[in-house]
Amino acid sequence: MADEAIQEGEAAPSGTMDVMTALKEVLKKAMVVDGLKRGLHECAKALDQRSAQLCVLAANVNEPAYTRLVEALCAEHGINLIKVPENKQLGEWVGLCKIDKEGKARKVVGCSCAVITKFGEESEARQVLMEYLKKR
Repeated sequence: MADEAIQEGEAAPSGTMDVMTALKEVLKKAMVVDGLKRGLHECAKALDQRSAQLCVLAANVNEPAYTRLVEALCAEHGINLIKVPENKQLGEWVGLCKIDKEGKARKVVGCSCAVITKFGEESEARQVLMEYLKKR
């Protein structure tokens, strides 16, 4: 599986939604149906049991062994891997933060790895993400 990082604002194949926005929406929908695993331990278990459908890894992980483990498990089991630029951004997307009265994220905890085991309902964002993964 290709392991290149998604650049901010990269256009999706359909042109209506970029890949980062689609990924954010898909992660939120997976969280609603309890299909999201966060952190190395949960992700490694899901990847090893082959229950994972998509893996998201932060590009700024400071431990190279962590990155190698996740990439190797994804490659071994044929699971798609997407890299995002920042772990704080991924942490916000997977719900590791507090939302204040204005709707802004506060106290964001970084998340280096997240795995989707159940996507939830079918959506345009999921279609955009699947098209992007097929083209890589």
